[in-house]
Amino acid sequence: MVSPVTSPMASPPFFSVLFLLLLLTSFFPGGAPDLAADGAALLALRAAVGRTVLPWNASESPCFWHGVTCKSSSRVIALRLPGVGLIGSIPAATVGNLSALRILSLRYNGLSGSLPPDISSLTELRNLYLHQNRFSGAIPSGLGSLGKLVRLDLAGNQFSGAIPPELTNLTRLRVLNLESNQLSGEIPSFDLPDLRQFNVSFNQVNGSIPPKLRTFPANSFLSTGLCGRPLQACPGEIAPSPAADGPTAQGPAGENPSREDGNGKKKLSGGAIAGIAIGSVVVVLILLVLLILLCRKNGKSKTSSLDAVEARGKQPEAAVAAAARDKGLGEGGSGMSATPPTAPSVASAGAKKLVFFGGSGATLFDLEDLLRASAEVLGKGTFGTAYKAVLEIGTTVAVKRLKDVTLTEREFREKVELIGAMNHPNIVPLRAYYFSKDEKLLVYDYMSLGSLSAVLHGNKGSGRTPLSWETRTGIALAAARGIEYIHSNGPSYSHGNIKSSNILLAKSYEARISDHGLALLAGPASSSTRVAGYRAPEVTDPRRVSQKADVYSFGVLLLELLTGKAPAQAYLNEEGIDLPRWVQSVVREEWTAEVFDPELLRYQNVEEDMVRLLQLAIDCTAHFPDKRLSMPEVVAQIEEVRSSALKALNQDQQSDSTGIVEEGDGHSSRRTGSITQS
Repeated sequence: MVSPVTSPMASPPFFSVLFLLLLLTSFFPGGAPDLAADGAALLALRAAVGRTVLPWNASESPCFWHGVTCKSSSRVIALRLPGVGLIGSIPAATVGNLSALRILSLRYNGLSGSLPPDISSLTELRNLYLHQNRFSGAIPSGLGSLGKLVRLDLAGNQFSGAIPPELTNLTRLRVLNLESNQLSGEIPSFDLPDLRQFNVSFNQVNGSIPPKLRTFPANSFLSTGLCGRPLQACPGEIAPSPAADGPTAQGPAGENPSREDGNGKKKLSGGAIAGIAIGSVVVVLILLVLLILLCRKNGKSKTSSLDAVEARGKQPEAAVAAAARDKGLGEGGSGMSATPPTAPSVASAGAKKLVFFGGSGATLFDLEDLLRASAEVLGKGTFGTAYKAVLEIGTTVAVKRLKDVTLTEREFREKVELIGAMNHPNIVPLRAYYFSKDEKLLVYDYMSLGSLSAVLHGNKGSGRTPLSWETRTGIALAAARGIEYIHSNGPSYSHGNIKSSNILLAKSYEARISDHGLALLAGPASSSTRVAGYRAPEVTDPRRVSQKADVYSFGVLLLELLTGKAPAQAYLNEEGIDLPRWVQSVVREEWTAEVFDPELLRYQNVEEDMVRLLQLAIDCTAHFPDKRLSMPEVVAQIEEVRSSALKALNQDQQSDSTGIVEEGDGHSSRRTGSITQS
């Protein structure tokens, strides 16, 4: 049977010759070689950094390639390849030759090395997204010549050296994100009239914050050596005083209570001196009263503290903290107590409080300890930014800084306590939270291996460790059990945002679900930004997701594990096709084996189990909710598939050890098992 998907090797000679002629004519004036030249540059880019992950057909127009957008089929104006597994350095004469390019998005890949110098030739570029890669070296000063640039995002790389002063020439720039690099030196004096977003946090920059940037919030300058508003004042600077901005104090008759003597020196009047004396006496009396009240309060506090120590078995606080430190980071990478979350306990830092969930009542750190911890940005998600925080006592936690929360403190506390009460081995436990008018923080155990998305798509190079069939089925089963537990709390309980970046991995690839319950806290702005590739077709309001919608999202997650492909990408010529439709289109043509991740094709004895799990994923992603399974049914089927697969793998290992193994032809069958359409 002939494959319905045309491969470059099987292209008709006519089209290959035609495309070659187009490439040759690109070197001669007078023709129309622009699109052909763009195609040649893109193919060179694929050869350098994406040979195995970009399914571009050289016999077709580049305008039909995944991630490529053209204007009137004449020039490439946008290249969007986020999170597709690109790896390596971008050579010259590739991206730099796309002279009509307006949008370049290569974020969340494994690109490294320096940016090619000819990127400065992209004079039509409006948006440049290169964040979350491994680019290094200096930021090219040539970027300052891109006068039409509106958004420049280089965050989460390894750029070093000074911020180029040439960037101050980008008068149309609205967004400049440089956080989480290794930049040093002082910030140039940016005076960009349209700049709305600026961030240099987690760099080695120092000196005074330029005056035009002092209107940005403090979180634009975290973990740097900078000073000046909105941070602490620089040496020699005088912090503005509210009193200094007010009107001059005057007496009852509108006269200044001080007067000048004959030498021009100010002297206080008699009335002013009397007022000061009376005021001093009143202040002293108030201080005495406060001191007495404080002494009484301290006496009560000491009694309460002793009672708390006695309730814990008469162990001193230092012994409790030392015992917790001796336990290390635990399975989840956290030194916090593994006691299931129960009633909250409060660790106070002045007027600010961290509210802990834990039966022991022991709090190993407070808010000030958390704010002093060394932090690393883990990623920006639907509900906010996640950080890895290493405390001075050695504990490592994950902190979620929430955004777009419009709840009152009472509403927030009630909903967070519902989240904190959830206790299951396959759910990342919520350990503490903090609420204020301007800041909402959630503290979780830190998962040392990161997210399933990063493990599955992050490194496609030679150093990659493939996820085995056993590991993938174990992750699927653990995630399913976690969702089943959430649903078991009642018909109104759902996760609402199931995706591979919310499946976190502890030691030995033990999967746990994160962000559970956060849909209850999010506002409409956060909800609208969720990844569309996982959303069930019936969901119109992302804040109201049913359990059947969770089943659909989990089905997409299963397909992601089986195919190795990101859900939101288009893998056919039709632009915008999602992962479930792509799988069904391939299965419909009876080319089932083409669906699976090539890393799984080496497991010859579990092909039937792979097909069974694929059928389960298709059933979960049925278009109509009533056609989908429940999560208990999904868990039961995965358990059966996993048990069968483990037996087959054990038999395979025993055959290898005895030398009795049947030789194959090295090719997987084009059709494996039978798949039905939902």
